Amino acid sequence: MLIAFNKPMNVLSQFTDEGKWPGLKHHIDLPGVYAAGRLDRDSEGLLLLTDNGQLQAQITSPKRKVPKTYLVMVEGTPSGDALDQLARGVTLKDGKTRPAKVREIPAPDLWPRDPPVRVRKTVPDAWLELTITEGRNRQVRRMCAAVGLPCLRLVRWRIGDWSLEGIAPGKWIEL
Repeated sequence: MLIAFNKPMNVLSQFTDEGKWPGLKHHIDLPGVYAAGRLDRDSEGLLLLTDNGQLQAQITSPKRKVPKTYLVMVEGTPSGDALDQLARGVTLKDGKTRPAKVREIPAPDLWPRDPPVRVRKTVPDAWLELTITEGRNRQVRRMCAAVGLPCLRLVRWRIGDWSLEGIAPGKWIEL
C-alpha cells in the first residue's frame, strides 16, 4: 500500500505526538504504514506513507536520487545570481548540495496556511519552484537562506512521479 498525504503545517511526520505538536495519527488511521521520508513540522505538503519496507527504502535512498519538488515562498526578490547559485549547488555547513532545478513562478493557487504567513509591506516576496535530488535536514530552507532568500513558506509538491494535486490539507489518498 502507498498513500499520499497532504501534511499541514505544525503536524509531525511521525505517528506519535511530541509536546504540543500532533502526529500523523490525528489524520491517518491505517495500521502498519510508515512515512517514506520526513517533512519538517513547519513545512507542508506531500508525505508518502507505505507498508512496504522495500518501497520505503527506494523512495528515501540517497543513491536513487528521487527528485523532490517544492513550492517555496521567499522573502526578497530573487536575482539571477541567486537562482544560478541554487542551480549549481550551494555550499552549506555539511558540504555542497547537488545542483537543483529552480525557477521563479507566479504565486501558486494554494490553500490558506494556518497560521498565515507574516507579510511585511516593505519587503517583497516571491515564489520559487525548486527540485532537489537529496534530502538533507532542512535543506531547501538552508539553501534559500544561503543565497539571501529566507524561506517564508515551504510546500513539497512532488516526490518522483507522485504529486499533491487534488489532495486537501490533512487528507490522504491511496495511490
